[in-house]
Amino acid sequence: MSDYKSVQELKSISPEMAAPFRGIYILKRKETRTAKNGNPFLKVELGDASGSFNANAFGDSPIFKAFEPAAEGCIVRIAGKTDHYNDAFSPRLLSGEVIDAAEAEAEGMLGALVEVPPESEAELWADLVEGIAAIEHPQLRETVQRVLDETEQRFRTAPAAISMHHAYRHGLLEHTVHMLRACRALLPLYPQVDADLAIAGIILHDVGKLEEYEGEFAAKTSRTGTLHGHVVLGFRTARKAALQSHLNPDLTERLEHIILSHQGELAWGAAAMAATPEAVFVSMIDNLDAKMGMVQRVLRNANEGDTFSEKLLGLQTRLLLTPPDKS
Repeated sequence: MSDYKSVQELKSISPEMAAPFRGIYILKRKETRTAKNGNPFLKVELGDASGSFNANAFGDSPIFKAFEPAAEGCIVRIAGKTDHYNDAFSPRLLSGEVIDAAEAEAEGMLGALVEVPPESEAELWADLVEGIAAIEHPQLRETVQRVLDETEQRFRTAPAAISMHHAYRHGLLEHTVHMLRACRALLPLYPQVDADLAIAGIILHDVGKLEEYEGEFAAKTSRTGTLHGHVVLGFRTARKAALQSHLNPDLTERLEHIILSHQGELAWGAAAMAATPEAVFVSMIDNLDAKMGMVQRVLRNANEGDTFSEKLLGLQTRLLLTPPDKS
């Protein structure tokens, strides 16, 4: 049996212990910083299918020399000791090396590196296809179908974010389908919302992320994503498909507006504030599922016996992990 520890196994070790460990993880993030003494160090995020953690690699250590030339998204094998800082798991890294996918596979660890949703890709995709079929307006349905026909393989596998929510393989598909399910459940309460536009807007709202992110094992922002952002990229994709499908100008503009405003606030990246019933509806469902996606991920990765999670940036607090006492 392998002696490599998963992230979840590491985090289950008592904080009072400084337990030695070995592990194979994905180098998700790497940032060069300067210590108070002027020496450089690396702040890294390492992860696998069960979670992730942050750690430091200081300039005079072997781990710094190993990680400094390493690219984000590569696979690394490390040795270290468990430790905590400010109530967060932050192990001491003692040594490390970059390995390729073949070696990770030979060690029996490749399948444990990539996080995926609890539901299967096939089940999620079937729900998305059903959602497209529910759009009654023929040109609007054709617009959505045209985009999905051109992007299906990427749409099936892409993450929905780099770190905030649904930030794993198939995450964009899961996020979109969960929004679609919420949309169809809530539509009877809000007859002022046009169902066709709401469904189309939800399916296409994050399609720009297919160009914004790149990377096989860990998502990072592409050149195009940095220069344009997924809101503009998605707007452009939807407009092209709408023109090709001969969608009328009013519906085209309303669909584009949903994409441009779905972030909810200008400070969060929206290009415009939601100004139609459908845009308000979609932006609220997007916010709901983004936050509940964070909750679901933390709960399924929590260790037995933990009371609170680490602080979640997207929620700006720690999450209570214990279920309600209904005795």
